[in-house]
Amino acid sequence: MQNKINGRSLKAVVIGLGYVGLPMAVEMAQAGYRVHGIDIDEFKVARLRAGDSYVMGIEDAAIQSLTQAGLFTAGTDYAAVAQANVIVICVPTPLTADHQPDISYIAAAVDGLTPYLQEGSLIILESTTYPGTTEERVKQPLEAATGWTAGEQFYVCYSPERVDPGSVSYGVKNTPKIIGGSTPACLSYGQEFYGSFLNEIVPVSSTTVAETAKLFENTFRSVNIALVNELMPACEQMGVNIWEVLDAAATKPFGYMPFYPGPGIGGHCIPIDPIYLSWAANRQGLDLQFITLADATNRQMPERVVQRAAALLEQNGTPIQGARIVLAGMAYKKDIDDLRESPALDVFRLLSAAGAEVVFTDPMVPVFRKDDGSVLQSQPAVPGLWTWADLVIVTTDHSGFNYQEMADHAKLIFDTRNATAGIHGGNIVVLGQPKRPQAVAVQSLQEVHSVHGINKVTGMPQHRDVQADRIVDREDIVTSHKEDAIHPDERSGDKHGES
Repeated sequence: MQNKINGRSLKAVVIGLGYVGLPMAVEMAQAGYRVHGIDIDEFKVARLRAGDSYVMGIEDAAIQSLTQAGLFTAGTDYAAVAQANVIVICVPTPLTADHQPDISYIAAAVDGLTPYLQEGSLIILESTTYPGTTEERVKQPLEAATGWTAGEQFYVCYSPERVDPGSVSYGVKNTPKIIGGSTPACLSYGQEFYGSFLNEIVPVSSTTVAETAKLFENTFRSVNIALVNELMPACEQMGVNIWEVLDAAATKPFGYMPFYPGPGIGGHCIPIDPIYLSWAANRQGLDLQFITLADATNRQMPERVVQRAAALLEQNGTPIQGARIVLAGMAYKKDIDDLRESPALDVFRLLSAAGAEVVFTDPMVPVFRKDDGSVLQSQPAVPGLWTWADLVIVTTDHSGFNYQEMADHAKLIFDTRNATAGIHGGNIVVLGQPKRPQAVAVQSLQEVHSVHGINKVTGMPQHRDVQADRIVDREDIVTSHKEDAIHPDERSGDKHGES
């Protein structure tokens, strides 16, 4: 096998072509390996075959070049495993409706590859999962189905994905790669393969250690974010600006790492991974109280944001029922297009349930699917939209927003990300800053041309001409917006991903 690695004649299959699987497949192919990607989503496969990437950071040109060179192909059929020396599993691992680990995608991948598995093959699981999954759900089923022994006729490793969506500093190649094997021979094979095209390999003694390390990384983040979110309302009441506190604390050059408050947690990792670790501990009769408390604290943030928004509106004489609200940002993280577990989705749902008229704007997310199945389109972030709103809530701190323009035209802004730091305007309330008796609106509600509503047909804000006592469309203020195709992850119903 060393000769195949050195000569790049080894063939690889990547199962699951999402935010982890596609970048890994591309990295392998760029290293000279022939890679075939498998995904059950025919829409994704069709896009890849057309040379169209749907993952941020993977350019269309890269897919097209690798395809033309014969180094990358994609399909839905597991039969391709019969030609593979290495199979990498990168499928979703969500939570069930009962808040329990859902490893059905892993089980389906193992079932799909088993009939085609060739002797001498290496199987690497990358999906984030509970400690013991690789042994229980990959190695043992394969041994039972084939009669082979791991470490002899085939090889099994676990290597947790580490993806930071939108990062310009770290990608697949330069992020240290943890790997554990079912046996020393398995680990050796896995190290040789990943070490042939990745910068740094971090071997550990077992697949279970590798699985637990991944879960701990994100549990660490969850617990510390929860600590800040718990401290935030206390700072507001005590008249302390938590953002100033955190910036000051961050100057300590040792023993400290900054974390910040916000409207909630999002992505696959922080909302989900700690639950996998807690569930595994519960199987041993242990209760990880920090994880439970952190999860509850972080998950209540969207509700806290909506309660604060309602109070701000009431202070300005506007009940939340019927209030016009714009959410600035739907993605879970700055400057990415990822909606997985985004707290903005919960904020939108809670505001709508309270009777508010809610629209959104996001330069990275053209549309999203509401709970009722209908699709809502992003509004252009222009002065007319800010003027229309009774309240603008900054839920994602995208660089693409002109925050000064927002402050110049909005009646009231509730900033949950401190994105408006340094912006001038007396109409801005920031989560975690000392509460003021009353937010001051910049513009009068009695303007001659105040924004009155959204045209249900065009989706454009409407304005009331007070002198003529009629409602008019203002497409000169809010320009028409090209209807975009539904985001691929929303089309497939896949709310899960990796990070």
